[in-house]
Amino acid sequence: MATLLYRLGRLTYRRRRLTLAVWLVVLALTGVGAATLSGPTTGAFSIPGTESQRAMEVLSAKFGGGSDDASAKVVFTAPDGTTLTGTRERAAVQAAVAALATVPQVAAVADPFAAKTISPDGRTAYATVTYSVAATEVTGTGRAALFAAGDTAKTAGLGVEYSGESTRSAEGGHSSEAIGIVIAALVLFMTFGSLIAAGLPLLTAMIGVGLGMGGIQIATGFADLSSSTSALATMLGLAVGIDYALFLVSRFRHELAEGHDGEEAAGRATGTAGSAVVFAGLTVVIALAALSVTGIPFLTAMGLAAAGTVAGAVVITLTLVPAVLGFTGRRIMPKKVPSRDKVSFGERWARNVLRYRWAALIVALGLIVAAAVPVLHLRLALPDDSTAPVTSTQRKAYDQLAAGFGAGFNGPLIVVTAGSSSDQVRQAIAALDDVVLVGEPVVDRAGDVAMLTVIPESAPASEATKDLVTAIRALPLPVQVTGTTAVDIDVSDKLGAALIPYLAIIVGLAFVLLTLVFRSLLVPLKATVGFLLSVAAAFGALTWVFQDGHLAGMFGVASTGPLVSIMPIFLIGILFGLAMDYEVFLVTRTREEHVHGAAPDDAIIAGMRHGARVVTAAALIMISVFAGFILADDTIIKSLGFALAFGVAVDAFLVRMTIVPAVLSLLGHSAWWLPSWLDRALPNVDVEGEALTRRLAAPPQESELLLAA
Repeated sequence: MATLLYRLGRLTYRRRRLTLAVWLVVLALTGVGAATLSGPTTGAFSIPGTESQRAMEVLSAKFGGGSDDASAKVVFTAPDGTTLTGTRERAAVQAAVAALATVPQVAAVADPFAAKTISPDGRTAYATVTYSVAATEVTGTGRAALFAAGDTAKTAGLGVEYSGESTRSAEGGHSSEAIGIVIAALVLFMTFGSLIAAGLPLLTAMIGVGLGMGGIQIATGFADLSSSTSALATMLGLAVGIDYALFLVSRFRHELAEGHDGEEAAGRATGTAGSAVVFAGLTVVIALAALSVTGIPFLTAMGLAAAGTVAGAVVITLTLVPAVLGFTGRRIMPKKVPSRDKVSFGERWARNVLRYRWAALIVALGLIVAAAVPVLHLRLALPDDSTAPVTSTQRKAYDQLAAGFGAGFNGPLIVVTAGSSSDQVRQAIAALDDVVLVGEPVVDRAGDVAMLTVIPESAPASEATKDLVTAIRALPLPVQVTGTTAVDIDVSDKLGAALIPYLAIIVGLAFVLLTLVFRSLLVPLKATVGFLLSVAAAFGALTWVFQDGHLAGMFGVASTGPLVSIMPIFLIGILFGLAMDYEVFLVTRTREEHVHGAAPDDAIIAGMRHGARVVTAAALIMISVFAGFILADDTIIKSLGFALAFGVAVDAFLVRMTIVPAVLSLLGHSAWWLPSWLDRALPNVDVEGEALTRRLAAPPQESELLLAA
């Protein structure tokens, strides 16, 4: 592979104008496709085959209407000292209801006074708005008309707020990633000492993200994608795009410093660092694509979209980066060349770790364990309006409904049963704990199926409500439980059940791939254990801040509660890929020195000398990009950005740069042990390009023959 990449690097460097033109055409075509073929995104979470989904299908078949038809609640509140039953207040509500009925795409509006949806104290009421289309098809004009119609009640001094998926506008872009890009630019400039060298990784990474976003927009026209998909792909695309270009540019400058001309330096850089980029990118792609084994459609779609963006970053690094290097030439070198006699940061760090290896190992493990402790009381759930920003109309509506009707009102359960059993089921459910109200059965025309509405006492995301759903399903009666709350519970349970198999796949994959790369059993074992430590620390910190509320104000966490159910699987997949990146870039040089006969500690120092500076810059860039997303309003993106920033910091600085050299030093020569039979059976994966280096070091005529072979 290294030889093939060497040729590719030289070709794109030499044909730089053609390569750049091809990428610009691809970017333009993607932009046109995104503008003409894109469709809406969705914030809904559902899994075909679960009990709640089957019950939804029964309701749709027996009671008519699309189960996906949008709805919204318009919540009216009376000012202090008044009630909504007052003459003026009642007239204002009814006028607003009449205006709501004229809104485009609205099929019906339930008058609070006719439907008796007024709180016992008379100060809160809601009108249910039913649409004739799905939430994803509600237009921006229709949404604005809804708000305008409801707001007419404000002239009487009433409070008006809105809830429901149809009230949320599509997630627009935000500037949080810009902060990460600015910090990344500063890190790159400090690393390279050149504006050109610092700007090149940023340029190519943003082109990659643009292509990824365009591809996702095109995909929304043909498949249902979550509204968080684009933000996730942007986050990953920026981080890996900058990092991969950083590795290649760094190696290119090294080859120029060795006296090679530009084309040869580009070929050597692509053949060596490019090989590591391919492997590193492959681990991230596989980890994200492996989300398909969960059997959860929306998770599979998000994983594949993010994997496609990462794959694009790899291709751009291997083709566009060498081409752009052809335009920069030697101008990418720093004006002031550092002295070769100066001891590097990586070497100083490695010598200190090896000198105090037991202390370094114990302190690093202690810090990781301390960070991971809160994970012991981790709780998972799907987001609802209770986790929306406190200033949003959805959150205000949620709080007002909870205050007027009780916490469980925001998460009613829909129970589906046989028409002949409806009264018996109603009595059995009413006798359960945590039940406030069981509505009268609604039976279909044929009398086959009955539907009951159950109002829990507890909030939708609480453990008590989950226990109630379990208790209803355990009744010795023909019942199925659905509704938004039940759907969320089923999705969370499915995600929890998929976590262990997915983790097993990731850990097994890590061990196999690293065994191929390092031709060792203990090094992959150490790497995978280190990855699990990083994941545990990230989960612990996430729980401590976003669930327990410590330092919540500092990170802009408006409300705390259970973590989003999709977080563990995504965090494991992404951190796995990034952890393997750092493992490969740091340890491959150590292995190369060991193979050439260096003593164990000398090999570790050499590996850190060549890799620590670049890995440190890469980690700081990753942390900066991910941390920028903490400023996002979306709870999923905010918490994922925090967890990834923290996880990368732990993995890069505590695990890869402290625990790894300490453990390698303690293991000595045994770290590279591999049974002879396994050594013969495994293919030789030349990630560092050692074979290419030997070929290039041969006499000119022999070298040309070897490269042509």
